[in-house]
Amino acid sequence: MKKILIVDDQQGILLLLNEVFKNEGYETFLASNGTEALQYIENTGLDCVLLDMKIPGMNGLEILKHIKNLFASLPVVMMTGNSDMDVISNAKELGANHFFTKPFDIFEVRDTINKLLKE
Repeated sequence: MKKILIVDDQQGILLLLNEVFKNEGYETFLASNGTEALQYIENTGLDCVLLDMKIPGMNGLEILKHIKNLFASLPVVMMTGNSDMDVISNAKELGANHFFTKPFDIFEVRDTINKLLKE
């Protein structure tokens, strides 16, 4: 079973994404801040991370840098409530595989993750 970490400080988004990916047959892990996210990243053997840009403790770009330093090939899909092109560009330069602006189409997110994990 593939393992996905979902990182977001909005409880509703965490619960929605958790339900969608559990229904797809993934084992899901949830983190609402940077400290929790890093613990899962370092100790869980993840297959994918779905990461919000703004969470308590550190921002998504800092977490993305940490992920790519430890596990360069681990797919990371970023989410943001802000469509700032500089932020999106920085995330892509750091190795983000895909980027969604909130509100996002949940089916598009699901299909993107499924495709990433089948490659």
